[in-house]
Amino acid sequence: MDDSDRAILGCLLRNARATYAQIGSEVGLSASAVKRRVDALTRRGVIRGFTVVIDPDALGWRTEAYVQLYCRGNVSPEALQRVLAEVPEVVSASTVSGSADALVHMVAADVRQLERAIERIRRAPWIEQSVSDIVLSRIIERPTGPQLG
Repeated sequence: MDDSDRAILGCLLRNARATYAQIGSEVGLSASAVKRRVDALTRRGVIRGFTVVIDPDALGWRTEAYVQLYCRGNVSPEALQRVLAEVPEVVSASTVSGSADALVHMVAADVRQLERAIERIRRAPWIEQSVSDIVLSRIIERPTGPQLG
């Protein structure tokens, strides 16, 4: 990966809908050269896909929290994934080092909906405890991935 690839990725992180011509004018390449590079980055798995980012607030989902999960025994990431995938309020989840076993990012319409969603997660027999931190305000929000270009 060279500086041009990094610059193209930076443009796509800022606006995945930018045309190849727009990206090309920003990075100093022709539209066809940008397309060839994007195609190559996609084939190599550097770009895994394109998506739409929806503002949860616009949908009325204004309550956001990070929930630490503590499990009994050894619970596989796959077992956690199966339970968490069934809860639409879960935005992302990761296994983590430290005392918690997993960190779950959740968004809901209100605290009551959030509580019901957490209770659905806690029904898994191996969930021992959860600790929730409700987000008051976002300070920095960047697109997923490193900031390039």
